[in-house]
Amino acid sequence: MSTICAISTPSGIGGIAVVRISGPDAISACSKVFVPHRKEHALEQRATHTLTFGQIVNPATHEVIDEVVVMLYRAPHSFTGEDVVEISCHGSQYIQQELLHLLTGQCGLRMAERGEFTRRAFANGRMDLSQAEAVADLIAAQNAAAHRLALGQMKGSVSRTLDLLRDQLLHLSTLLELELDFSEEDVSFADRTELLELARRTRNEVSRLADTFRTGQALRGGIPVAIIGETNAGKSTLLNHLLGDDRAIVSDVHGTTRDVVEDTILVEGQLVRFIDTAGIRETSDTVEHLGIERTYQRIQHSHVVLWVIDGRRLDDAERVEACARDAVEVYRHIYPYLNEQKVIVVVNKVDLVNTARLQHHLPTFQGALSQAIQHEGLSAPTLHYIAISAKHGQGLDQLHQALVNATRLPQLAQGDVIVTNQRHYDALVEARTALTHVIDGLDCQLTADLVAEDLRQAIDALNSILGQGITSQDTLNNIFHNFCIGK
Repeated sequence: MSTICAISTPSGIGGIAVVRISGPDAISACSKVFVPHRKEHALEQRATHTLTFGQIVNPATHEVIDEVVVMLYRAPHSFTGEDVVEISCHGSQYIQQELLHLLTGQCGLRMAERGEFTRRAFANGRMDLSQAEAVADLIAAQNAAAHRLALGQMKGSVSRTLDLLRDQLLHLSTLLELELDFSEEDVSFADRTELLELARRTRNEVSRLADTFRTGQALRGGIPVAIIGETNAGKSTLLNHLLGDDRAIVSDVHGTTRDVVEDTILVEGQLVRFIDTAGIRETSDTVEHLGIERTYQRIQHSHVVLWVIDGRRLDDAERVEACARDAVEVYRHIYPYLNEQKVIVVVNKVDLVNTARLQHHLPTFQGALSQAIQHEGLSAPTLHYIAISAKHGQGLDQLHQALVNATRLPQLAQGDVIVTNQRHYDALVEARTALTHVIDGLDCQLTADLVAEDLRQAIDALNSILGQGITSQDTLNNIFHNFCIGK
């Protein structure tokens, strides 16, 4: 296997930078350009996990490039399981590039690909695939909860849980296989009732684990909050005020927002991802129509929906009725995409409405909207109403508190296993489906060979999360594609 090298610290100028080398020639290659301060500290003679001070010297010109500290890890006691050398040099980009040029040009090393160090750790048995993927999550963690989850997964929390589930399935599979081997001798190694109970218990555990994905995604990428409503209701103004930045274009022209605009902020320590969407209305504009379709997708995957309504329409009784009719039309469009989302109706632009009239007509609007929804035969979640002026900040403290309450996730105890990876979730869903077939087969008294085939599919799905049985290099390439260089 070739020896690879890469800069493992972020690009730019800093106090120090770290160049990592891994492979069978890591020590000998580094020795060609590294001169220790003390002759007796030659790298070939140094023990693993030792630091050595010295200089990087161009062997062709004898020019000193930098004074560095070299950390040595001998196989298998390293991150990759190979010999690893990490060179801490000064953070000058010139120094970093000169060092890489020496390692690749005069020492014969190859530049590492994305995630190649972690991929070698997986290939050498230092971690399973779920732990390897957690490395990327740990680097990308933007809040304490995401960091805690990624660190637990890197230490094997998901792996241990899946190992237990797989052991249960392997035990079940063994009993079924024994039935097959002795099917003609009237020997039973497993009571079908016990098999059924074991299969149901395991499926429930797999299902419970899969159901944590929604929470895991929110902790990892921010709790998604979709801002929806008709055109020109003030959605983009609200987004900009929440973010404290002019993130979205604000205009009186209807249909300005034609695509999804997203950004994240911390709300009392919790990462929240606000999503400004295209205004919901009937349109013949192809581009705007695509934006509205994306609005529906974002609603489906959101945890909270901020439904913005133009408060100017609540200044007299006739306009209230019309506003309710239009609002139920919006609700009819978003209804297929609502599941467990919390919906907050944000009555905007109250600075342009007489306060007394607003207070008088708002309950009327609420009642009319509720009746219209019921008349359409649609069920409605509990709608919370908040009156604001996104332009002037009026009522935003109340909206902020409502968001804090709506985005509050369950408290996680130490050791809780939460799924954050889409690939893991897909595999768990596949395993759950296969186990459902196993249960149905046992219920219907299917032969052991047919039940065993579904059981093998469930086991294979769990194995794929851990990286066992994956032979396609394309699959592995795709998994490590989003890793950073040097990791």
